[in-house]
Amino acid sequence: MERVLITGVGGFMGSHLSEFLLDKVDVYGTYFKPTTDITNVKCEKEECDIRDRKKVKKIIKKIKPGKIYHLAAQSYPKISWEDPWYTIETNVIGTVNLFEAVKELGIECKILIAGSSAEYGYVKEEEVPVKENKLLKPLHPYGVSKVAKENLAYQYWKNFGIKSITIRIFNTTGPRKVNDVCSDFCKRAIEIEKGKRKDFPVGNLETKRAITDVRDTIEGFYLALEKGKVGEVYNLSGNKVYSGKNILEKIKNLTGLKFNVVEDKKLLRPSEEPVIFGDSNKFKKDTGWEQKIELEKTLKDMLDWWRENV
Repeated sequence: MERVLITGVGGFMGSHLSEFLLDKVDVYGTYFKPTTDITNVKCEKEECDIRDRKKVKKIIKKIKPGKIYHLAAQSYPKISWEDPWYTIETNVIGTVNLFEAVKELGIECKILIAGSSAEYGYVKEEEVPVKENKLLKPLHPYGVSKVAKENLAYQYWKNFGIKSITIRIFNTTGPRKVNDVCSDFCKRAIEIEKGKRKDFPVGNLETKRAITDVRDTIEGFYLALEKGKVGEVYNLSGNKVYSGKNILEKIKNLTGLKFNVVEDKKLLRPSEEPVIFGDSNKFKKDTGWEQKIELEKTLKDMLDWWRENV
C-alpha cells in the first residue's frame, strides 16, 4: 500500500484529511502544537517542528512517502501580525526543510502545497471570482508566507524536478475549526444557548467570503495529487459568497436564539480583504472536483460539535 505523509496532521484540515485517507493509503502524520485533539487522529504519527530540518529529513528518510500533503503552518492572519517571525519561520523555512530533505534523499514523490486566497490581497468587487493569474499582493505576513511557499515549490520543480501542486485554499470551515467567523459565531451561539454568555461580540460584518466545507476541501486535496497537473497552481473556492451578517442570520435560524450583537474593536484587523471569492474552474476541469456540502449543513454540524465541546 502506498505511504503518504501529512505534515500538520494535528491541525483542522490535517485531522480531517487523515480520516479521509485511512482506508485508501498508509498514512503517517507529523504534528506540533496541535489545534485539535491529537488522540482522535488515528494514523501513525509523531511530533515534529517543521522548522527542525534534521528531524524533517529523518522522518522523510524513514517513511519514504509516495505523496506528501504539506499542511504544517501557522495558519491565522491575525496571529501573523502578532508574531510574524514564527509565521515566516514555520511557513517558509519549514517548506525549505521539506523540499531540501526530498532533494537530498532523492525521494520520488508528489507534494501538495497548501497555498491561500490570502496571497491575492485586496480584490475589488468587479474582480471576483478571482482567477489564478491575478497579481499577488498579500496584506499580511501570513499571505506573504504563502506566496513564498508557492514560489519555492515552483523553484524546486523547475530546478530539481520535485513534483508539486499548489492549492490556493479559500475560506474553509467545519467541525473542529477554531478562530474563523463561522466557528467563532457558532461557539458564541452555543455559549448563549448554555447560559455561559449574554452578549454576542462581532468584528466587521460587511466582509464577504466564499465558504467551503472542510470535507469538500480535503477531497480536493486528494484529487489534486491524483489528477492535477504537476507544477500547476489551482484555486479551490466555494461557489457562493456570504457576509458576516448572512452567517449570523443562518445561525439564528438554526438555533432559534436571539443575540445581543455588540461590536468589539479587538476583533477588527489592521487591514482586511473586503471580498474573497475564487474561480475554481481550472481545478474542476482538471480534477472533476465539485462542492457538495451546503453552508447550512456545515453550520449545523459545527453547532453540534460546539455543543459537545463548549
